[in-house]
Amino acid sequence: MAKQAVYQVRMDEDIKNEVELLYKNMGTSFAEAVRIFAVQSIREHGMPFIPTEKRGQSFGTLSRFSNPSLIVEESGAFEKAMVDKHAAR
Repeated sequence: MAKQAVYQVRMDEDIKNEVELLYKNMGTSFAEAVRIFAVQSIREHGMPFIPTEKRGQSFGTLSRFSNPSLIVEESGAFEKAMVDKHAAR
C-alpha cells in the first residue's frame, strides 16, 4: 500500500523526543508505530489496548467540562467494556 496521506500531530517536545528514542531502541520509528496503531485500530474496531492513566490526572481538553459526580459511577467503565469486547471473541 502506497503511503500517500500525511497526518500531523502536535505534542509536547519532551514526550516526542522520549517516544522517538523508545521506538528507535525497539528497532523501529514512532511514525511506524503510529501506522501500526492505525491498522490495529481498524482491526479491533476501536482502541487496540486499554488506556491507563495516573490517578488524579485528567486527559483531554474537554476534561474541564467533566461532571465530577459521575467519576465514581463511570470509573472502570471503559476497561470493563474492552474486557467484555475481547472476552466475547
